Amino acid sequence: MTLNPPPSFPRQHARTQRFTLGAPRSFTVSPDGARVVFLRSASGTDRVNRLWVLDLDGSAAGQDGARIAADPGVLLGGASERLSAEERARRERSREGSGGIVGYAVDSGVELAAFALSGRLYAAELRAGTARELPAPGPVIDPRPAPDGRHIAYVSGGALRVIGADGEGDRELAGPGTEESLTGEAAGKEAGGSAAQAGPGADVTYGLAEFIAAEEMSRTRGYWWSPDSDRLLVARVDTADVRRWWISDPAHPDREPSRVPYPAAGTPNADVRLFLVPLTDGAGTDGTGTPPAEVIWDRARYPYLARVHWSPGGAPLLLVQSRDQRAQIHLAVDPATGATRTVHRDEDPAWLELSPGVPAWAPDGRLVRLADEGGARVLMAGDRPLTGPQLHVRAVLDIGEHDILVSASAGEEAAAPETGEIHVYRVSELGTERFSAGTGVHSAVRAGEVTVLVSARPESAGASVGVFRDGKQIASIASYAQAPVLTAHARLTEGGARRIPCAVLLPTGYRESDGPLPVLLDPYGGPHGQRVVAAQNAYLTSQWFADQGFAVLVADGRGTPGRSPAWEKSVHRNLLLTLDDQIEALHDLAGRFPFDLGRVAIRGWSYGGYLSALAVLRRPDVFHAAVVGAPVTDLRLYDTHYMERYLGTPQEAPEVYAANSLVTDDGLSSPAEPARPMMIIHGLADDNVVVAHSLKLSAALLEAGRPHEVLPLTGVTHMTPQEEIAENLLLLQVDFLKRSLNPR
Repeated sequence: MTLNPPPSFPRQHARTQRFTLGAPRSFTVSPDGARVVFLRSASGTDRVNRLWVLDLDGSAAGQDGARIAADPGVLLGGASERLSAEERARRERSREGSGGIVGYAVDSGVELAAFALSGRLYAAELRAGTARELPAPGPVIDPRPAPDGRHIAYVSGGALRVIGADGEGDRELAGPGTEESLTGEAAGKEAGGSAAQAGPGADVTYGLAEFIAAEEMSRTRGYWWSPDSDRLLVARVDTADVRRWWISDPAHPDREPSRVPYPAAGTPNADVRLFLVPLTDGAGTDGTGTPPAEVIWDRARYPYLARVHWSPGGAPLLLVQSRDQRAQIHLAVDPATGATRTVHRDEDPAWLELSPGVPAWAPDGRLVRLADEGGARVLMAGDRPLTGPQLHVRAVLDIGEHDILVSASAGEEAAAPETGEIHVYRVSELGTERFSAGTGVHSAVRAGEVTVLVSARPESAGASVGVFRDGKQIASIASYAQAPVLTAHARLTEGGARRIPCAVLLPTGYRESDGPLPVLLDPYGGPHGQRVVAAQNAYLTSQWFADQGFAVLVADGRGTPGRSPAWEKSVHRNLLLTLDDQIEALHDLAGRFPFDLGRVAIRGWSYGGYLSALAVLRRPDVFHAAVVGAPVTDLRLYDTHYMERYLGTPQEAPEVYAANSLVTDDGLSSPAEPARPMMIIHGLADDNVVVAHSLKLSAALLEAGRPHEVLPLTGVTHMTPQEEIAENLLLLQVDFLKRSLNPR
């Protein structure tokens, strides 16, 4: 009998989408503590997510007691899923590579769930475990039930629509048919204004997040139900003034390029307005004399609609930011008139960081937010800080009657550095209590007395999911993710005088007598990207590279999240510091690990790709080869919100952009000798970091007479979900590195 050999790591890594398939995710706990809703596919290689319910009374019977509430295979009758261009764009913004049910929303009682599947609208009765299609015009995007479960709102054709949960009464709430009643402007008849002031058309959408909100602000939605289910806050987005870029597919010259609005640094953003729309009649009143109303704030001074919160705890709450992100205000909205009042105002000389879960109202009416005070990121309730410099608070997970659940890592004044660890804490007026236990990366979802705790640990693959009631575990949720064919042996440490968080991986079975090894730096190394974490799966690819004969170093220098506001904001106007810290960590750890400093390479993707190219161009005395994946090379070509936060605008600081870019209009920016080997990889369909970045870098290298390799990926976006491409990318990279460094 012949047994099939286990797959190679590159093949398994690609087939399992980095071991994410089969893992439970997207948890919701019912307020009565009776059930947990989540998504999970059937196996570690199955891309199709199903909607599951775990009844905490133990009445269901599955591997972990969970039952399927909605199965795409049944609902679509075995047909393949078809995605609209809008849905593909939404998934790209969220880096979603799986299929089936990739998101859902519930009513306040977690009795009814709504989701889109293949552009069609579905509703699932979570107690009964039944799902049905509702007759809605498609393609349907982002359906959300009203809190009372009687209606479901959704977006289709750029308009926000609503339908009864029974499938009756479908109608438009905000869109082309209601434009004049909402805005007071006849469609296309606004005279003397900008294009963004004209009426609806292909440039105007209702109920969707604009590119900048979804890509950079982590605001993925564009409408919000009132707690009473009688009206909605609806974002109107007009991209008429945003410059258009063309994303083509050179491998298919017969296909027309995609025309996309892309707000590059220093150019116009989308025009975003917010409206209160009554449920009963989107074109007039709700039967009580309340007409639609625009929410009014100083949009010229604060154009970014960063957060919207509407809960029973108080009036609708907005967080709006200035374009330079150095000023923001929290606004309470009058739900009858749209008038706003300022609740709190913040300013920062560098920038103001946006955090998950805030702002929000506490049950006692106090504003809950995160603030950078006294050198720490602290939890605030009203004007009172509830945490200090021992913790770096990262997110608010839940606001209860008696405490607030937060995610946090060790602060600058913590008793121990706890490198790479993220924990869950309960915070109240009486103090702070750690809820999670053991070294690892922990996150949680809570409602009432029930908490779902997700824990990834350095010694085991994947993550465990426990369900707790009143602090005691009562259930667990199984993961169907595949077990990796290798085990990562990351050694977490700190490097250099700045105590840079680092992880070092050596070949499996390495002995000191094996001698020094060529070094491969494997960073992200920039804002919003923490690579040094106390979790096994984070280092699987790094371990595979180590097993090819390298000592792999992962370092999180200045600019990366999770340590302190000063650490994050030290890169203001100077991204080059991120390279300095990679070098500092490398040289310091060479005294403790078998690093051959005569053979040093670096690889990275996105910001990591930028950092890799920067390393061999600016410091070829340290770095001898680079794999440069999807790099930002001319920083003027990246988006407004991200780039202007760190560097200002190209118009006000052209010298800063030139110094921090890899290429300028004059060619390579400050290149040093000697020239080092470089492999540039880029997806031709990337609409986030467009391929023009890599083409400009290649052209500048060619003009300077510097040899390099370019690997264009046909049909690939900023993600690389295609199995064969993801697998071969790893193999080609290690081949390039071995050729370039010639390791012994």
